[in-house]
Amino acid sequence: MKLEPEFSYTAELAEPQIVGPGPYGLRQVLAVTGGKVTGNRISGTAAPGGGDWLLAGDDGYGRLDVRAQFYTDDGAVIYMSYQGLVEVNEAAAGALGGVGSGTDFGDHYFVTTPRLECGDPKYAWVNQTIFVGQGRIQPGPVVEFQVFRVTL
Repeated sequence: MKLEPEFSYTAELAEPQIVGPGPYGLRQVLAVTGGKVTGNRISGTAAPGGGDWLLAGDDGYGRLDVRAQFYTDDGAVIYMSYQGLVEVNEAAAGALGGVGSGTDFGDHYFVTTPRLECGDPKYAWVNQTIFVGQGRIQPGPVVEFQVFRVTL
């Protein structure tokens, strides 16, 4: 099995809406307010309506539950959903709060499993592809992911 770089994804996030603590942790909803997808086969802009229904646990980790869509530069719409796990260390917490210099890839555990869907024939390949991603958090807050295609 190999990981082939496919695209990077940057999402600008709104201030979190705090649902409150519950039986599974602290639920926060972070709307995607902008973003870009950049790659050799896929490039585009984040569409309105995406967000992360993040669950922050007492163990110092956040469980991502993201649904978003983007418009490709050539007119297609791609839906992307992913689950993930992010370690909220001091640098990550600072970046989410708008202070500090943020994190870099590999500074902390931040892994996602994107699933893409598209009805446009030129992007049909995304419907039969497994992706994984690693993330980092920048002040703003902005999250950036390097997304890889799993190949044999």
